Amino acid sequence: MKLCSFIHNGTASYGLVTEAGIVDLGKRFAEATLRNFLAAGDLSRASALAGEPADYAFDAVTHAPVIPNPDKIICVGLNYHAHIEETGREETPNPVLFARYAGSQIGHDEALIKPLESDEFDYEGEVAVIIGKEGRRISEADALDYVAGYACYNDGSVRDWQKHTHQFMPGKTFAGTGAFGPWMVTADEIPDPTKMHLQTRLNGQVVQDTDVSMLVTSIPRLIAYCSTILPLLPGDVIVSGTPGGVGARRTPQLWMRDGDICEVEVSGIGILSNPVRNEG
Repeated sequence: MKLCSFIHNGTASYGLVTEAGIVDLGKRFAEATLRNFLAAGDLSRASALAGEPADYAFDAVTHAPVIPNPDKIICVGLNYHAHIEETGREETPNPVLFARYAGSQIGHDEALIKPLESDEFDYEGEVAVIIGKEGRRISEADALDYVAGYACYNDGSVRDWQKHTHQFMPGKTFAGTGAFGPWMVTADEIPDPTKMHLQTRLNGQVVQDTDVSMLVTSIPRLIAYCSTILPLLPGDVIVSGTPGGVGARRTPQLWMRDGDICEVEVSGIGILSNPVRNEG
């Protein structure tokens, strides 16, 4: 089952994605957002509407980030061996974590914004893990039971600002730099996330290509680790890390420019596609 968030005629809602388009769940159920719908805990209410006529064609709405209003977005750095190697960093025993803010995100087909302050706007294709129920100190063995679903993510990075200090945050949360979509696929359709394949393309050129099994810190361990720090809540997002091939580590370097198209494809999920636009 595919679930998305969107805006239609100025009204924000969420829906079930079918072959015919989007079935608007926001006007059928009491929950105002997809985050609230996940928290209610009964996704079968959505799947029961799979045969309903679509309210909107998929391309007739403005796509919002899958979860527009998460309580937290936890991003993971240096979580594929190839990316660690290209950065010259050392593998750490525990994951490298940083936060991204909800206001920095856009949805599928919306423009990634290259900020005025930088010419070093980089792509980072990733798999996003969406939490489905609250948990604290979750065991690795039980971790996947807390996953509502998975989505594609582009953790667009403003590299020169990222390098201002040892902290990643300045380069990781500029407005309009993180893309999240086009929808989430529920966890029942992806029982083993290590079987997913991740590929990033810039103007059709493959720039990142990996199996999710190559993660240094697995998705279950990420959930266990993050939930030790504070409770994970329905709608929380863990962005699991990017593989090797980022633009900053290429020779010559490869940056996203005005007019480019960046695509992140994850097998079993779909393609997140975004044009790139200069700010202003």
